[in-house]
Amino acid sequence: MTNRKQLLIVANTPSPNTQALADAALRGARHPDIDNIDSRFLTPLAAGVNDVMSADGIILGTTENFGYMSGALKDFFDRIYYPVLEQKQGMPYALYVRAGLDGTGALNAVDRIITGLHWKAIQEPVLCHGNYTEEFVQQIEDLGTLMSASLDAGIV
Repeated sequence: MTNRKQLLIVANTPSPNTQALADAALRGARHPDIDNIDSRFLTPLAAGVNDVMSADGIILGTTENFGYMSGALKDFFDRIYYPVLEQKQGMPYALYVRAGLDGTGALNAVDRIITGLHWKAIQEPVLCHGNYTEEFVQQIEDLGTLMSASLDAGIV
């Protein structure tokens, strides 16, 4: 029997569109061809230290709020940063940002925290900016599949 790996998706979902993105990440992570990954979604305010400690990888999703990451994701980082700092270095992660503007501020803010945590990106962040389109859903579903498949194959 193989050990199942744990994928945590932590995403801010203040609207139906952002909930659709989180659902897409989870759907992609649960792709039927991927066998040994247990994936789950939590909002930033519901996720905590134990959730991160039990994760083998994490997908972060945030809205761009006033040129910054969402307050909910910032709160998540405030609560988990020091308790997981030493034990979770090198953890693979992926990020997506739903931005009405250019997303630069949100990307930079998350990057500063992730750099301190020493987590490793599986790919460049996915930036969904401008007017909402269904293409965003496919991009985030693909991101979920990539992260899950990478964990399953042991390449991250």
